[in-house]
Amino acid sequence: MAERSTVRTVTYDLLRTLGLTTVFGNPGSTEEPFLRDFPADFRYVLALQEASAITMADAFAQVTGRPALVNLHSSAGTGNAMGNLVAAYHAHTPLIVTAGQQHRELLIGEPYLANREATVLPRPWVKWSYEPARAEDVPEAFMRAWALALQPPAGPVYLSVPMDDWQRPLPAFTRVRTVSHRMAPDPERLRAFAERVSAARRPALVFGPEVDRSDGWDPAVALAEKLRAAVYGAPLAERAAFPEDHPLYAGPLGLSVKAVGDRLSGHDLAVVIGAEVFRYYPYVPGDYLPAGTALLQITGDPRAAAAARVGDSLLGDPRLAIEGLLDLVEDGSARTAPDPMPRPRVVPAAPTLPLPPPAVYAALSRVRPPDAVIVNESTSTMAEQLEWLPTTRPGSFFATASGGIGWAVPAAVGVALADREGGVQRPVVGLIGDGSFQYSVQALYTAARHRLPIVYVVMRNHEYAILKSFARLEDTPGVPGLDLPDLDIASLARGFGCRAVDVRTTEELEREFTAALRADTTTVIVVPTEPRPAAL
Repeated sequence: MAERSTVRTVTYDLLRTLGLTTVFGNPGSTEEPFLRDFPADFRYVLALQEASAITMADAFAQVTGRPALVNLHSSAGTGNAMGNLVAAYHAHTPLIVTAGQQHRELLIGEPYLANREATVLPRPWVKWSYEPARAEDVPEAFMRAWALALQPPAGPVYLSVPMDDWQRPLPAFTRVRTVSHRMAPDPERLRAFAERVSAARRPALVFGPEVDRSDGWDPAVALAEKLRAAVYGAPLAERAAFPEDHPLYAGPLGLSVKAVGDRLSGHDLAVVIGAEVFRYYPYVPGDYLPAGTALLQITGDPRAAAAARVGDSLLGDPRLAIEGLLDLVEDGSARTAPDPMPRPRVVPAAPTLPLPPPAVYAALSRVRPPDAVIVNESTSTMAEQLEWLPTTRPGSFFATASGGIGWAVPAAVGVALADREGGVQRPVVGLIGDGSFQYSVQALYTAARHRLPIVYVVMRNHEYAILKSFARLEDTPGVPGLDLPDLDIASLARGFGCRAVDVRTTEELEREFTAALRADTTTVIVVPTEPRPAAL
């Protein structure tokens, strides 16, 4: 006997049409009416905590380039997920985040497990937050959520659905639509920007994460080479946008107002494409731009354009804008080529124990496959990672976009799941600090259950090294809670079903990393490292 047509069956048919057949979540009682008799052609990815669920979906959507679906439990699950929802918002990740709501008949009395003011809770970290006024509106709410999540600037949306809505009778939903996900720049303003770029004596290009998201690597390289311009990495970028071993790559721009201003000194024009102007942290006062330097910004995010402290902006898809500039700018072969980024790569001849971070990264550089993707949350060793493990391919570097930690462990799971779905075979390497690792350690369970080819390298320095660096910079001595003794990370990883090893030397690290690449499951390698101040 065929199942009667209900809100639930109609919504599942719509989700199939939209390609939303993977659901990330941690089930709760208010979600069970949606999840009951879970269809065989759907996949449920179980995370043991909602913060991990939303980050797995975040990374999955970033790799696939399509919206991903997350199912949370009422207000409690939404609350658990909020920290990593902030990261998805800043990364412009198209997510449809759903949460179960109590039975409509009970809501007037604010019952147990009700999502009080459900549409307010996830703001301001979603583009749209909605609870359908009628059960019959649920499928159309999903249709609008999908369109909003995907349209530029992409980002997460939130739907709260009362648990009794799913069984309401409903005919088929037929108003399936398609939407554009690229926005072309204004041709006249783009031409004016091109004229200013052509007239610059020593332009600098700053490429940001939007370039990677828009598949803009190849035109970005072509533009830099045509202009013969230095290329800088945008501050605190969650994705790499230019090959970091290219002769024109001049390194990261810096983190503070002073650092950015100092780095741009000597350039008469900075062209920032696909990035905010700028992500600053920590606060070190200085000039937003050095004297004699102008700035142009091209971004697909109107909020980023409005928030810029300096410069003129142009809205548009970064790849389309770069391709337009490539046709419009004059050849810059007469310009003096900038000096490439120095790579000192100094490693102690006989590394001490615990290992200095450069020795760890030097060892990894010898065994990392060229196609490996890096998910980074070793915040105190970002400089060493750039020096020894530069990103040279598009879509192969990911980090949190919000600055909050606890993102990378589940994000590696999302990357590996997306690769598997797309038929891509490449190692996923998580470079994680021991403090960061604890925030979402339960994500290892999902990695092990799906036997994902992830190699986590956990740098065990027994402290929150990045916070100690900030304490020195901000002159705040005596901050408590910055030391992390007595963590047995390998035992924790084994408890979640992973292969896990402790290593002490670079030889052991190289041997175990190579073995992990051949393993048919997730491996956690714990490396004792020497605490060092971060480069801020």
